[in-house]
Amino acid sequence: MPKFAANLTMMFTEVPFPQRFAAAAAAGFSAVEFLSPYDYPPEHVAAWLQENKLECVLFNLPTGDWAAGERGIAALPGREAECRAGVARAIEYARALGTKRLHMMAGVMPAGADPAVHHATYLANLRHAAHAADQHGLMLLIEPINPRDIPGYFLQTQAQAHALREESGAANVKVQMDFYHAQIVEGDLAATFKQHQADIGHVQIASVPGRNEPDEGEINYPYLFRLLDELGYDGWIGCEYRPRGRTEDGLGWLANARSGQ
Repeated sequence: MPKFAANLTMMFTEVPFPQRFAAAAAAGFSAVEFLSPYDYPPEHVAAWLQENKLECVLFNLPTGDWAAGERGIAALPGREAECRAGVARAIEYARALGTKRLHMMAGVMPAGADPAVHHATYLANLRHAAHAADQHGLMLLIEPINPRDIPGYFLQTQAQAHALREESGAANVKVQMDFYHAQIVEGDLAATFKQHQADIGHVQIASVPGRNEPDEGEINYPYLFRLLDELGYDGWIGCEYRPRGRTEDGLGWLANARSGQ
């Protein structure tokens, strides 16, 4: 049976972030992920995890000014020092929280920008972050994101991500395959997962087109969950979706997945 982690940035938003840990545990989750822990001291987040017997499986490196529309800075020329300071900060949190995976968001390219320049910047930052993470036994993840949700995002396709992973030369760099983004950009989810399984370090899910519970829309999640089991995928599946209503009321899909339906 797949292992599911609640995404506390998008789920259980009926309560403030510190209370979402208890809500996730009460709903039957043993693991969580989130976009960013940096608004809280690491010892506080670690305590919330420990109190609720939860594992934190993933969070992002600092992403720049999110409120201003930034979605990562790793591919942005001139932001190298900020990016590398963010790597150090993320590792500090990862060590405090016991988290083994960090996601490095690439960022949005300005209109008319030269992709080659952003590629070179991203690759240099990727290599630096991978080396730093490796010193602490951490996996560094990169994720293609669809241009409908984030227009101009530097990293958009599975092929591009895996090419960058290979070019980095770092064994601890893996690709985060979000089935929601991948379906919008490319589709062919099962074949793509099979092709790249050895280098996929994390999976995320949501319905398409709504990005709601994975129980409607154009992706056949029961089939994909069975497939991941058959292929021996032993990583986590992050539930990065927006509940249609109260989070707990929409978890019927989880009960079905756990019972093999």
